[in-house]
This record gives sequence, structure tokens and C-alpha cells, in this order.
Amino acid sequence: MSEHTPALTQQALNKAMMEAVEFVHAEGWDAAPTLFALVPTALVADQLAGLEDEAAPLTLIVQEDIPEHIQPGSDELGDYLTRLAWPEEIAGVILAQEIMFKDTAEAEQQARPARLFSGVLREEGLELTLLQIRPTEEELEAAGPFAQDEIQLRGGPGVAPAVIGALRYSLDNE
Repeated sequence: MSEHTPALTQQALNKAMMEAVEFVHAEGWDAAPTLFALVPTALVADQLAGLEDEAAPLTLIVQEDIPEHIQPGSDELGDYLTRLAWPEEIAGVILAQEIMFKDTAEAEQQARPARLFSGVLREEGLELTLLQIRPTEEELEAAGPFAQDEIQLRGGPGVAPAVIGALRYSLDNE
């Protein structure tokens, strides 16, 4: 990292993750997996018109090349991720995918559709995984007219370790 590139911290990853969440949320549910490369903003500032001094330290670049037949949560997606090799300019990656989630703390609960956001940074070994449960029609009705615009996220340590491992492996590939 050059002296002009700010240190990449957990806060930088958190900010990039929220941008990814907002991007994917705007695309709507029932979407294919989305992969983002995280590039230090200082490296691409010249190409970004109107960039302000307080810009995020990381810029998301959507990767359009995930084959359409690869399903979220599949072994094939994991295999695809581990075959990627990122140039050293890529500081990290975030994967967004829709999964079925069952809260093991609630024995009676059925599995529900959810979005899983997993991100890692190359240098610092930082990682973050967030989960967004898809609201039911009843929950949306009860919450009011703008409920679909609300984003509720859960997170914690040790969530989706296989996904984090595949993303980290892709950053270490030469």
C-alpha cells in the first residue's frame, strides 16, 4: 500500500459492506449472487467524477462475470470463488447471495429467505458477515407503506466461515 492510500480498517470494510447492502437491496429480491471487488478509492479517484475528499476509503466494483447457472449457496459457487485470482490492487471482496436461513435459537421457526453478505480485506485479515432476513408480506403490511425500504441486518462472529474462507482464498491466489 502506498503512502497515499489510507489504512484499511474494520470501519472501511463496514462502510463498503453497507454500500454493497444498499446496492443489492435496490436491485430487489430473487437475484443472482453479486460479487464486488474492493479497490482503494485513492487508486481510482481520477476516474471517478465528483469524488469528494471525504469519500469512502474503498470503492466497490461490481463483477459481472459470475456464470448465470451458478446458484447461491451452492458448492459450485464456492468452487468458482476459490478459482478466482485477484490482482494485488484489489484490497478485498464482498459476496452477496440469497440463501435459506433458519435461526437455530428458535426451534419452531421455518427456514426463511435471506441475503448473506460476506466480505474480507486482503492485508488486514479483516472480515464481516451480515444477514438480511426477507420480510414476509404480512410483516411488510404491518410495518407500513415504506417498509420495503427498511434494511434490517444481523451479524456476528463465525457466521458463514466457508464463504469467508473461499473469499480469503481467492485473494491469496497468485
